[in-house]
Amino acid sequence: MPGGSVISMNSQEGEPLAAASATMPLTEPGEMLSQLFAEHHRRVLTAAYRITGSMADAEDVAQAVFLRLAIGSGLPVTNVGSYLYRAAINGALDTLRRRKTAATEPLDDAAGIASVGYGSSPEAEVSGRQLGDFLRLAIGELPSRAAEMFTLRYLEELGNREIAALMGTSQAVVAVTLHNARSRLKKRLREMTEERR
Repeated sequence: MPGGSVISMNSQEGEPLAAASATMPLTEPGEMLSQLFAEHHRRVLTAAYRITGSMADAEDVAQAVFLRLAIGSGLPVTNVGSYLYRAAINGALDTLRRRKTAATEPLDDAAGIASVGYGSSPEAEVSGRQLGDFLRLAIGELPSRAAEMFTLRYLEELGNREIAALMGTSQAVVAVTLHNARSRLKKRLREMTEERR
């Protein structure tokens, strides 16, 4: 963005997508992109990982999101944090739709943290991982808007009010969409579980 453009963005990376609370004057596109990458990369990567279950896929999504921002840097974006966050979620959902199999790794492994399963059996861990794989595939089969709302509500833990504001709709529409998405996912998970037997 040439000539000292101002981009509004969230003041904190972890802030739940509230209205932009700070403005940051930047003079060079490269400087702006570096600053945005430093502030938002972790959140973009984490959101993509929660959906895809694969760190490699999440890194690809994050790279695509920031590349798209760099290419379109002349376009005014009033809340870059929200834009990047939603772009990561949509990119990850697109990845799920393209993926034929769900090869995933646990979040703790990707973060380099050893998970200790006190009292859990290997069978329970495999079953839980398989259910996660099925859920990712089933979310990928939902219509785009329903998949995004479901992801924001249950993976990113935003409230219906925040989702409605973020997606420009009413809380009632969010509630109905989530109810329908949950019903569809329950049915699809039952089908997938029966197919595996």
